[in-house]
Amino acid sequence: MTPEIKILGEIIKSGSEFLAGKNIENPRLLCELLASRLLSCKRLELPMQYDTVLTEKQLDALRRGLKRLIQGEPVQYIIGETEFMGHKFKTDKRALIPRPETELLVQTILDTEALWKADQPAVAEIGTGSGCIIISLALAKPKALYIALDISEQAIELAKENAAFHKISGNTAFAVTELCDTTDPETMDAIIANLPYIPTTEYEKLPSHIKDHEPRNALDGGPDGLTVIEPVIHDASFALKSGGHIFLEIGEEQAESVSTILNDADFTNISVIKDLNNKDRIVTATLNEQ
Repeated sequence: MTPEIKILGEIIKSGSEFLAGKNIENPRLLCELLASRLLSCKRLELPMQYDTVLTEKQLDALRRGLKRLIQGEPVQYIIGETEFMGHKFKTDKRALIPRPETELLVQTILDTEALWKADQPAVAEIGTGSGCIIISLALAKPKALYIALDISEQAIELAKENAAFHKISGNTAFAVTELCDTTDPETMDAIIANLPYIPTTEYEKLPSHIKDHEPRNALDGGPDGLTVIEPVIHDASFALKSGGHIFLEIGEEQAESVSTILNDADFTNISVIKDLNNKDRIVTATLNEQ
C-alpha cells in the first residue's frame, strides 16, 4: 500500500496486489477479512464501505496485518476469530484453527437421531481445542449434558472463553484431563474426537503457516498418525454405554486402520463418511450391545 491511499476500496485493491506479489494465496480474501475485522462489519458488507476514508490508526493496523500475513501467520490468528457452523469463535495460538471439514463431523452428530432420543444424552469431546465442536452442539441441542476435555490448559481456557461468549453454561463442563480420568464406565451416550492424525513425516512437510504457528500437539499424530486416536478408542469402549456412539475425524488414508481398531475394541455399525473433496474424513460406530 502506498502512503497516500486512504480509501477502503483502493486499499483493498492495493493490499491484494501487495500480497499477490509475495505469492500469498487468496490475497483478495485475506485483505477483505482484515478490513472487515478492522471496520467491525461482515465481509459481504465491505462494498458498501468502499468509499470510506480510513484513519491513520486504521491504516497502521491494516499494514501490521499485511506484514503478519507475509510472515506466514494465519489470518484467523491475526483477526482473532473465525466462523464455524454459522457461529463466531475466538481463535488464537492456544488451539488449532477450526476447519470447514470439521463442520461435517458436527453435522454428522446432529443427524444421528438415535443419539438425541434420550431425554438428556451425555456427550464427551476429547481434545476440544477452541471448543467449537462442543459449543456448536450445545447451541443446537441444549438439553444434552456435555463434557469437553483437553490435555492443554491453554486450549481449555480458550474453550471456556468461547463458551462464555456464546452464553453456554450449566450443561457444559470443561476440564484439563483425559477421558479415563473423568468418566465412569458405561456412562456416556457419545464420544467425539477430532484428534491429531497427521503422521509425523507428513507434519514436517506442512506449509509454514500451519507448522510454524498452530500447536503441534493438535496436529502431529505420531509415526502412523494413530498414536493418540487408538488409546482414545479403547478408553471410549469403557466410557460408553452399550449402544453408545463414537464420532471421529480422521486422515484421508486412515479409514481402514481406524475401522480395524474400532472392530477390535468391540464397536459395530462402523461407517466411513467422505468430505466434499470425496476423501474419507469421518468414522462413526456404536459400541456393541451386550
